[in-house]
Amino acid sequence: MNRCLELQISYMSDLHKIEVVFEKNGVLAVNKPAGLPTQAPWGIESVESLIRRQKFHQHFEDAIESGGTRHPGGFLGVPHRLDRAVSGVMLLALTPRAARQLSRQFERRQIQKTYVAVVESTDALPVSEEPFIWRDAIRKVSGEPRVEVVKTHDSHAKPSLTKGFVLASSKDRCVLKLHPETGRMHQLRIQAACRGMPIVDDALYGSASMEDIENTRHQPIALHAWSIEYDDPENKQRVAAHASVPETPRWMCWRDVISSRMQSESQ
Repeated sequence: MNRCLELQISYMSDLHKIEVVFEKNGVLAVNKPAGLPTQAPWGIESVESLIRRQKFHQHFEDAIESGGTRHPGGFLGVPHRLDRAVSGVMLLALTPRAARQLSRQFERRQIQKTYVAVVESTDALPVSEEPFIWRDAIRKVSGEPRVEVVKTHDSHAKPSLTKGFVLASSKDRCVLKLHPETGRMHQLRIQAACRGMPIVDDALYGSASMEDIENTRHQPIALHAWSIEYDDPENKQRVAAHASVPETPRWMCWRDVISSRMQSESQ
C-alpha cells in the first residue's frame, strides 16, 4: 500500500470517532457528525471508512496492509445517506440480509424519518400542534450539486412531500420538526428555502449567515436527523433510533427546548 495514503488514512481516523447508537440484528445505528460524507472514494474520510476501522479493528488494518480495498474487514452495507452538511442518526447494515431488508423498506417508504431544523425567518411563526404540509415538484439543476422547485408539469421534476411542526420561535429564527414522506435530493433544504425560510448556515440555498463562505457544499448546516424508525430485519418489530442535536454553537441555545418538545411528543 502507498505509504502516503496509509499515513493519510491513519491521520484522518484520529479526527472523528463515530458514535454508535446501537447494534441489533445486523443493523448498526450511528450518529453522523455534520461535515463528514456518508461515503467517499477510497482514502477520503467518511462515515463508512471510520465505522470500518472502529468495527473491524485488526481485520481492517490487515486488509489495508495487504492492499485490499473491497469491504476491508467485513461486510458493511449503506442503505441510505445523509448529506455531508447534515448531522444525525443513520442506519448501516452488518449483513447482506439486513442490507436487503432495509433497502426494501426505504424503497417502499416504510421507514419514518424525523428531522429538526433551525431556519431563518423574518416573522416569528406561532408554535402549533397543527401540522403544515409542503408539496413541491423538485428538479436536479443540470451540472450543479443542487436542486430547484419547478412547476408540477415539468417532465424532469419529482413530487416531494414533507409534513412538519413549529417547535419553537424567536424574532428571526424558528425550529421546525420535519417528516419527509419522500426522499429527494436536498428535499428539506430547498422546500424550506423556497418558502423564505432557508436553513441556518445553508448558503447553497440562500442562508444569509453563510453568504461569504467558500466551498459551501461542505459546511455544516442547522439540519439534524433526530430519529429513524424501521422494521427489525429478524423479528419485524418496529425499532426507533434517536440522536440528540450536536453540542455545537449553532444548536446550543435550542438544545433544551428541542429535547423537551421531542421527548414529550414521544411519550
